[in-house]
This record gives sequence, structure tokens and C-alpha cells, in this order.
Amino acid sequence: MNRIHRNSNKSLSSWHQFLNIMSYDIIVVGSGPGGYVAAIRASQLGMKTAIVERESLGGICLNWGCIPTKALLKSANVFEYINHASDYGITVKDGKADFGAMVERSRGVANGMSNGIQFLMKKNKIDVLMGTGVIKAGKKVAVTDDKGKTTEYEAGKGVIIATGARSRQLPNLPQDGKKVIGYREAMSMKTQPKKMVVVGSGAIGVEFAYFYNAIGTEVTIVEYLPNIVPIEDKDVSKELTKSFKKSGIKIMTDSSVESVDTSGKGCVVNVKTKKGEEKIECDVVLSAVGIEANIENIGLEDLGIVTDRGRILVNDYYQTNIPGYYAIGDVLPNAALAHVASAEGIICVEKIAGHNPEPLDYGNIPGCTYCSPEVASVGLTEEAAKEAGYELKIGKFPFSASGKASAAGAKEGFVKLIFDAKYGELLGGHMIGANVTEMVAELVAVRKLETTGEELIKTVHPHPTMSEAVMEAAAAAYDEVIHL
Repeated sequence: MNRIHRNSNKSLSSWHQFLNIMSYDIIVVGSGPGGYVAAIRASQLGMKTAIVERESLGGICLNWGCIPTKALLKSANVFEYINHASDYGITVKDGKADFGAMVERSRGVANGMSNGIQFLMKKNKIDVLMGTGVIKAGKKVAVTDDKGKTTEYEAGKGVIIATGARSRQLPNLPQDGKKVIGYREAMSMKTQPKKMVVVGSGAIGVEFAYFYNAIGTEVTIVEYLPNIVPIEDKDVSKELTKSFKKSGIKIMTDSSVESVDTSGKGCVVNVKTKKGEEKIECDVVLSAVGIEANIENIGLEDLGIVTDRGRILVNDYYQTNIPGYYAIGDVLPNAALAHVASAEGIICVEKIAGHNPEPLDYGNIPGCTYCSPEVASVGLTEEAAKEAGYELKIGKFPFSASGKASAAGAKEGFVKLIFDAKYGELLGGHMIGANVTEMVAELVAVRKLETTGEELIKTVHPHPTMSEAVMEAAAAAYDEVIHL
């Protein structure tokens, strides 16, 4: 039987060569944080792997999202330090924001990261197929290069769809790329706008609002819901609102953009509020109202892969309804986060390889927003925990009581922890302040390991650090706080 099986595979390989079909174990369509991570893990597990990319390795995250935006935000952060140097006993004269240089630095960082992914592909012996991929029956992918030539490839074990997402466009807010823009244009404009309206106050909206305000643009945020960063705990939203208003950002909640007139030199934004309609003049409007998945024209309909409301449906191990076809990342109806896509890719590939990975716990995913002050959270908000019927113990520790925060001149914000009063389980953690995105992983680990509030209190935290606020917030929930 083994001899027959080997001969059959040899004959199949010869037939593929005759038809000019390249064979792999895994073909990944899309090279973002889900796609390239899945490809590397597949290669590590001994599978012959190819990855299809139509633009730049690293996808949106490395080229137009996570990484270049953080480079811009760092530039804004440094500029703010310079403007407040006297607070630290330093005299600095004539500090100016060079918008073009900031953008150039951001693009340089992105390009460096993309080159890093190229190195990882070579290191892991992954074939990079540049072009637009369309999935076909028989676990095949047709790749059309920039010259119009189409080549078919076959995946013996599976095709993984990781085509990501793009800026969502509203019917009443069409993007022209010049006056009404999405996040890509927001990080690559030639000149800095004097006035900007940001529509939407999720992570993308508030990060760009902070950046442009910090370097001198007059910024207005328009949010349809009652609070900015609406998925966060309400206490966090209130604190960020207070901070943004203090820095000069105008915030309009319970408001919606009805239309934008771009016929003149700038834009006239018609905003509907509870008090009536208001017109705002600006140079540019940033539409930051979410994303939509890139699932059009990639072959889903021809294969009969099931979607719902623009997202692909999968099981716990990311298999679609059609055997041999998988999907990960922003094309799914889950949190559209780079670290989620990476985790999904690893689980997906390990399952294909015959391992028994643990399904991803979507209730324990950290969320981070890199404006200033930063926002980080995991688990349930206070409101959600109450709605779920828990009896709660809540502890809150302000950074104004932190020695390290005072020394750093970063006293804004707090850590808020929500525990189940009965069992001591950490239901949710919410932070706002300097560098809290570097602190939230502790809370993710606490929840993963089912550590109780009392155990967290007895976990010695180093002094002086911002992370002491985690221990102090836990102590506050149990009426044991020392420094407050």
C-alpha cells in the first residue's frame, strides 16, 4: 500500500508539472499579521508554504496601520515633550513640527518592517507570490501578476484566506482621497491641514485626532454614540474626553455627519446634533467609522463559501463551510486586531498540521489605543459585568497617587479593576494613562491563569513603576489600598 501511495503521489506531481500547476501544502492569500504569521508557523511545522500578496508584505498593519501610525504618534509625543520641556527643568527654544519629516519617518519605519517580513519569508523558505489571488475549486489559487499573467497554484492541505480589510465608506460620506479621506491618506498627506473633522472616535479616530491636534491642527471629533471610544468602560471614556478637551480638541457626541460639501476650497461639514444642525468648516474630513472586509472578487461566491454581513463564517479552527478552505483575521466577524489575526493564524495552521490547539478565548483579548493618554483594556466593562448579573468588587487607583507617574510628569489617568465578588475572578481591567498599553498584558495573563484578586494583591510589584497601580487597584477593590 505504501509503495502504491508513493507512486500515486509521484504520478500526481508529474501530472501537475505537465499542467504547469505548482503544488504546496499551504497557500496563504494575504500577508498581514494573520497571513504572514500563519505562513511562518506552517513552515515551522514542516509544510511547504506560499503566500500571495498584491501590494506590500506585512499588509495594512505594517504598511498603513499599526506600525506607521505609532511612528507618527511618537513624533507627536516627542513634540509635546519639547513644548513642555520647562516642566522638566529644561529650556528649549523654537521647537517646530515638520509635518513632512514626520510623514517621511513614518514611511521609513513602515518600509523597514516590510523588508523585515521579506527576510522572514526567505528565512522560513516561504515562496512569495506577488499578485492578486483568487481562490478556485480543488484548493487552487489563481494569481495574476502586475503584467496580467495568471498562474494557478494548488494547496494540498488548505488555502487560508487572510485578505484583511479597508476603510469603511458611508453612503453620505464618500471618500475622494483628498478632502474626505481614510486612514491611508491621513498618514501620507503632503501638507498639514489647519482644520480637520474626524468622524468616528474608535481607535483610529482618536489616535489621528491626538496626532494632528498635538502638532497644531484644529481638530473636531464627531461621534454618533454618547461617548468617545464607545467600546471602552465609561469611566475611561470620560477621562479621555476630559483630557482631549483640555488639549483643545472639540468633541461632539450624540452627533452625526449628514453630508460634506467639498465644492469650495475646503469642506463644509453638516452635523446633526441634539440641538439641531451645525455647519463646520475645515480643510479635510477624516472618515474613521470602521472597516470593511476585503472579500469581494476573491472567489468566495463561486465556491459557495458562506458569509454573513460582509464577513466569512468559520468554526473554532477557522475552517469555512467548504473543506480545505480557511479564513483568519479581519475577514471574520471577530475583533479586527493584528494580535487576534496572528493568534488565529497559528491556531488554524496547527489544527491543519494535526495538532490539538486550544480555541481562542475571544473574551480575553486586550485592546489598545495609542493616543495620549493611552487606553488599554481587557474583559468586561463595569456596565457589561452588571448586566451579566455579577456581584462586583471594583477598585480604582489614579496615577496621580503613583510616585513613578509623578516623577515622569504623567499623572493623568487610572487603573480600574472589576472582580467577581463571589470567586475573586478578574472580570475586566481598564487603564488610561502613559504607557498603559505596555501594562495590560499582565491582566490578560491574570485572567488566563484564573488568578484571584487577593492573589494579585499579594503579587509583589516593583517600585517605583506605573504597574504598581495594578496591585493598588486590586487592593482598593478589597479595601486594602495603601497609597490612596
